[in-house]
Amino acid sequence: MSKLNLSYLENPEIFNINRLEATSDHKYYKNVGEVKRGISSFKYYLNGSWKFNYSRNLNDIISNFYEEDYSVENWENIKVPAHIQLQGYDKPHYVNTMYPWDGHENIVPPEIPKVHNPVGCYVKEFEISEEFHCKPLYICFEGVESAFYLWLNGEFIGYSEDSFTPAKFYLTKHYKIGKNKLSVMVVKFCSGSWLEDQDFWRFSGIFRDVYLYTTPKTHISDMFIHTNLKDNYKNSDLNIEVNIKGELNSVIKASLFDSNGKIVTEIIEDVNNEKLMLYSEVKDIKLWSAEEPNLYTLIIEIIKNGQVLEVVKQKIGFRSFEMINNVMYINGKRIVFKGVNRHEFSCYTGRCLSREEMIWDIKTMKKNNINAVRTSHYPNQSEFYDLCDEYGLYVIDETNLESHGTWQGAGKINTKHIVPDSKLEWRECVLDRAKSMLERDKNHPSILIWSCGNESFGGENIYLMSEYFRNRDTSRLVHYEGVFNDRRFNDSSDMESRMYAKVTDIEEYLNNNPEKPFILCEYTHAMGNSNGGMHKYIELEEKYPMYQGGFIWDFIDQGLMTKDIYGEDYIAFGGDFDDRPTDYNFCVNGIVYADRKESPKMQEVKFNYQNIKIDVNFNKAIIKNDNLFINLNRYDFIWEHLQDGKVIEAGKLDVSVEPGNKIEIKLPITRGSDIGNYTIDVKAILKEDTLWGNKGYEVAFGQDYYEVIEKYNEDLVKNNITTDKSRIVISDCSINFGVRGEKFEVIYSKNYGGMISYKYNGKEFIDTIPKPNFWHAPTDNDRGNFMAYNCAMWKIASLYAKVININTSYDENSAKITYTYSFPTVPESKCYVTYTTLVDGTIDIKMEYKAVDNLPNMLDFGMIFTVPCIYENITWFGKGKEENYCDRNKGARFGVHKNKVSDNLSKYVIPQECGNKTDVKWVSVTDNLENGLIIKGDNFNFSALPYTPHELENAYHHYELPKVYHTVIRVSLMNSGIGGDDSWGAMPHDEYLIPSNRDMTFKFTIKGIE
Repeated sequence: MSKLNLSYLENPEIFNINRLEATSDHKYYKNVGEVKRGISSFKYYLNGSWKFNYSRNLNDIISNFYEEDYSVENWENIKVPAHIQLQGYDKPHYVNTMYPWDGHENIVPPEIPKVHNPVGCYVKEFEISEEFHCKPLYICFEGVESAFYLWLNGEFIGYSEDSFTPAKFYLTKHYKIGKNKLSVMVVKFCSGSWLEDQDFWRFSGIFRDVYLYTTPKTHISDMFIHTNLKDNYKNSDLNIEVNIKGELNSVIKASLFDSNGKIVTEIIEDVNNEKLMLYSEVKDIKLWSAEEPNLYTLIIEIIKNGQVLEVVKQKIGFRSFEMINNVMYINGKRIVFKGVNRHEFSCYTGRCLSREEMIWDIKTMKKNNINAVRTSHYPNQSEFYDLCDEYGLYVIDETNLESHGTWQGAGKINTKHIVPDSKLEWRECVLDRAKSMLERDKNHPSILIWSCGNESFGGENIYLMSEYFRNRDTSRLVHYEGVFNDRRFNDSSDMESRMYAKVTDIEEYLNNNPEKPFILCEYTHAMGNSNGGMHKYIELEEKYPMYQGGFIWDFIDQGLMTKDIYGEDYIAFGGDFDDRPTDYNFCVNGIVYADRKESPKMQEVKFNYQNIKIDVNFNKAIIKNDNLFINLNRYDFIWEHLQDGKVIEAGKLDVSVEPGNKIEIKLPITRGSDIGNYTIDVKAILKEDTLWGNKGYEVAFGQDYYEVIEKYNEDLVKNNITTDKSRIVISDCSINFGVRGEKFEVIYSKNYGGMISYKYNGKEFIDTIPKPNFWHAPTDNDRGNFMAYNCAMWKIASLYAKVININTSYDENSAKITYTYSFPTVPESKCYVTYTTLVDGTIDIKMEYKAVDNLPNMLDFGMIFTVPCIYENITWFGKGKEENYCDRNKGARFGVHKNKVSDNLSKYVIPQECGNKTDVKWVSVTDNLENGLIIKGDNFNFSALPYTPHELENAYHHYELPKVYHTVIRVSLMNSGIGGDDSWGAMPHDEYLIPSNRDMTFKFTIKGIE
C-alpha cells in the first residue's frame, strides 16, 4: 500500500483505511479513585502546540514530511485543536447551499478542486509515560475537517473522512520507547465534502481533541444500555450489552446508584465471552425528562483475582420515547418540542467550542424555556450530550450529511449530479456516518431521535440509513425532512418534518387525516430583526395533537470576531474575508448574538415557549400547567399591582397544579383611583436554585393592564376656556409662524414646512424638522422579500415630501397650523399634519392620510425628527423591556422601562430597523440633568435611535455608521410587522402590514419637561 495515496480523496468508496470500529463514548478508569477525580490514567492528550506547514493545494505539499528523518524544526507552530483559517492560514469562507469552489472550478461529484484545496501538514513529537509501556496504544481524533492521513514514525497508519465523528487508530505496532513522531496531513476538500454542504463557514484542520489512550488487560470496549419501562412507567428492565476485549476469565460487577449515591441494583457475572448481556429489574424509578433530568450512575468493575482492572462510569436515564396512535410520547405523555437548531459555534474559535461555551448555551436555553435542540447538521462534541443529559434537553442527533448544492441551485431542483441518492458508490459512506454517530451516542437519554441528515433530497441510501437506525436501536424514532421533496422512500422518516411551512400549510396537512405527526425541523427564521408571528405556530399546539412543535433556525449567529481597517473589533460575516463566492450575512440567523449575548428576539421566544400559562384578568388569574411531569408547587408565584411602574400592592400565591391541569385564583386587588397606567403582573419564579438558574429567576409571567384617565370639565372644554390665566403670544410673520408662552417658544416655518424650533425653559430641542415618515430601514426579511423594490416610493416620500399648503388659526389660548404634504412618487396622495400649541407649551400633533388605491404598503406611519444627542435617556410606559413589534410583542410586558438611546441600536450585523416599542402611553427623552421632552399618546409606537432609518440603511456594517450627533425620535401609529416565517420571500402576515388604501389618523402630544 502506498504511504500517500491521493486517489482516496476522490473515491467515495474509500472513506477510511484502518480506522477502528465506532464504539460508545463511555468513560473508563484504572480504579475508583480515578473515577472520583474524573481523570483517567489511560488517556494522554496531545492538545497544544504542533509543528505546521501549509500548502494551497495538493501540488505544493511536502510529500515526505512524515518520514522519521525529515526535520520540521523550522516549521511554524499551530494550536490544536483549532481551525487553520483562524490562525492565519487560508481564510474563513462562508457559503450556504452552493459549494465553495462554485465559479472557480467546474467539477462534479466525486471530483475535488485542484487549484484551491488547502492542505495542512501537522507534526507532533511525544513520549509515552510508563503507564503506557507494554500496553496497546491507540489514538483518537475527535474531529478533523475534512479528510486526513496519519503516520507514526514514518509508517502509514490510516486515513479517514467524516469531519464530526471520532476517528480511532491502532498504533501499537509502530510506537517506541522514547520520542515518537506523529504526522497528520489534513486536506480541506475530499469526495466526502460533497456530503458536507451545511450552511456554515468552511473551515479545516484538527478542531477537536486529540489523545492517545491505552486499555487494561481486560477492557469494556463497547456498551449499549437499554431501559425497557413497564408497569405504567413505574418500573424498568435494565439490559446492558457489554463487549469485552482482552483476557477473559474475570468477574464483572455492575452497580447502579441513584442521585443520592444509594445503590439501587447490583449485577455480578463471570466473564467467559466477549459479549455479555447484564440484566436487572429496577423498581420505583425516577424518570428522565427535560423537566426532571433524573440520572442514575452505573459503575462497572472488571475484577480478576481480587484486583480491579478497570472501572467504567456511565450515566443512565430511564425514559421511554414512542409513537402511540401517530403521536410521539415521552414517558407516556404527548411531547411538544420547543426547540432550536444549534450549530457548534464561537465567534472566537469557530466550531472549536469550550466546555464553558457549551454550558452557557444550555443554561441560556433552559432559562428561556427551550426544551429541545437539533444538532444542525452534524454530531456535536460528545461532551455536549453529557450536558444535555445532565441539564435536561431533548435532542435530535443529526448525521453529518448535507448535499444541498448537488440538487438545488438558485431555487431550482436539478438531480443530475445528486448525491447520495440511490447510488451504490455512496452507500457505504453515508451508512458509515450514521453508524459512527449512533454507536458513539447511543447511551445518552437526552437523544430521542436519530436524524438522517439535512437537505440531501432522497433516495434508497437515506432510507437504508433510517432502517439501520431502527434495526440497531428500537428506543428512538427516525427523522428526515427531505422526504417532503422526494416521496420515493417516504418511510425514511417516522414523522412529517418540514422547513418554514406556513401555518395554513400545516393546518392543511393536519386536517387531512395524516399518518404521521408533524414537526417543523426549522421555522421562524431568526435572521436579523425577525421572529415576527411566532405565536401563530405556538397556537397550533393545543389545537392539533399531531402538531408537536418545532426548532427555531437558529440559536447563535455564526459571526466571527475580527478587526476593521482601523484595528477595531467587529463581528464579520460572509464576504468580509474576501471569500468569494459567498452568501454574505445569511450565516447570522440566531436568537443569540455571535458574542453570546441574547438578542431582543429572545424575549419573544421565552414567552412563547413557557410551560406555565398565566391569564390575568384584573383580580382573577387562571394558571395552567403545560409541563408534563412537574407540579407547579416547585415555583413561587408572585403578584404585583403597579401604577406607572410603582408597586402599590403585592403578594404571594399558594399554587399547586398537577401537569396538564389549571387553577383559577382570585387576587386581592383594589382598583386604582388615581390617574395613571396600571398593571397586574403574576409571575412564576424558581423556588430553589437549579443547575441553570438561581432562586428567584422568573420562568413565566402573565399580565393585565388598565388605565384611569383624567375627568375633564366638559363646560371648560366646550367653551375652550382655561382656568390658567396664562396667554400665548402669536407672531404670524411672512416667513415664520411663532407661538410664545411663559416657559416656551415655538417657531413654525412657512418656507421649510414644519416646526423648526421648540424651546422650553430656554433649551432648544429641535435639530431637524419633524416630517411624516412612511419608512424604516430594511430588515433582512425585507431584503428577502424585495420590500425596497416594491415600496421604494414611500422612502422617497419620507425624504422629499413637499408642503403645498399652510393654514393657520389662533386665539389667546391656542394656535393651530396645518401643513399639507405632497409626495413626488405619489402625487395623488396627500398627508396633513396639524400642530396645535397650547398655553402650557404642550403641542398636540395630528397626522392624517387619505386613502389611495393601488399603492404599495407603507413601512411606518408616523412622524420623525431629531433632538441633540445629549438627550440620551429614555423612559417609557409601554411594552418592553426589549424592542418589540406588532407581530412580536407577546413576550413584551407593560411597565415603566428605562434605557439609553444607544441601547436601542440592536447588534444585528447589518444595521437595520430596530429599537421599536409598541403600545406606548408616554415616553420621556432627557439629558443627564433630566431636561427633555415628554411624548404622550394612546398605544403608539416609539423608537429613539442614534441614526435615521436612511443612515442605518446606508451602512453595511456597524463600523460604517457615522459619529453620533442626534437622537432620532420616531413616533408612529404603526410600524410594520417584521415577519419571520422565512427570510427569502415571506411577508409579514396581512394584519401586521400598513396598507395605503385606507384613511389613517394619528395623534400624540409633546411637551418640555418641567
